[in-house]
Amino acid sequence: MITRRKALFGLAAGLGFAGAWPLAARAQQPVRMKRIGVLIPFAESDAEAQAQVAAFRKEFQQLGWTEGRNVRFDFRWGAGQAGRIQTFAKELVALGPDVIVTRSTPATAAVLKETRTIPIVFVVVSDPVGDGLVASLARPGGNVTGFTNVEASLGGKWLELLKEITPSITRVAVIQNPRTAPGRGTYYLRVAKEAASSIGLKMIVTPIQDAAEITQAIDAFAREPNTGLLVLPDSTTLFHRELVIAAAAWHRLPAVYSIRVFATDGGLASYGVDITDLYRRGASYVDRVLRGAKPNELPVQAPIKFELIINLKTAKALGIPIPRSVLLRADEVIE
Repeated sequence: MITRRKALFGLAAGLGFAGAWPLAARAQQPVRMKRIGVLIPFAESDAEAQAQVAAFRKEFQQLGWTEGRNVRFDFRWGAGQAGRIQTFAKELVALGPDVIVTRSTPATAAVLKETRTIPIVFVVVSDPVGDGLVASLARPGGNVTGFTNVEASLGGKWLELLKEITPSITRVAVIQNPRTAPGRGTYYLRVAKEAASSIGLKMIVTPIQDAAEITQAIDAFAREPNTGLLVLPDSTTLFHRELVIAAAAWHRLPAVYSIRVFATDGGLASYGVDITDLYRRGASYVDRVLRGAKPNELPVQAPIKFELIINLKTAKALGIPIPRSVLLRADEVIE
């Protein structure tokens, strides 16, 4: 005979077993892997770009993400070609990632053209408001936020640095690609023109789009004496930096650049934001998005680390004595 007590015990045991099975099954369920698309406008062989991506990955890992376990990256490298950047933007959106990381204004605009819903976190974008990527810095709106790399006032600081290094120059040649430069090439020029006028420099601006036009432009500038070179930041000049640096050296033109890698690769001097730091900070925003934050809740952040790099080896080769005042301000002197 089954007593009432035994029946209740059996029922409780049965319920306990039945209730425990789903819990165990749930415990064995794999964590859903997050997917991150990354669009870089440079070649995959670019050592500097790879180092910056590595800094992003390291910071991201420290935030609790492990590739292959709870996150997957899908990289696309544009190799400096606008057509490829748009094609790769379409490919990344088709993969349906949880967030897309972009570097540069063209890459961000390309992805934004393909999606208004997938979150986008950008780095190294100069004028996101002026280029229509966000509504405002404090309240980005939409599906985009990120980290800017410079401000317009640097257009004047670059010319002042160039004049301080080589007081004898009377004219400055400026090259950039309006198709890939912030504000279609106007972002830095207004302040740069004001600075040029105030320090007695004649400024000649020449738009370039490819390697051939870069060579032609620098050859033409170099025919006139007392000329300096200012290379504005955009993905075209950065992609062709070896050519730009070599042409400046060939013509013995003093040149100032906006990005560190120009100086470390042999350019005379650079002053600008620490881009690797932007990648590290960008990892924190991607982490927050993956944990539920919306891009329109995350204000666009300005750079906080700037660096002046002087390549003393190049200066000696060009016969340019770098003033002590500049050397004392430098964050790094390459000898």
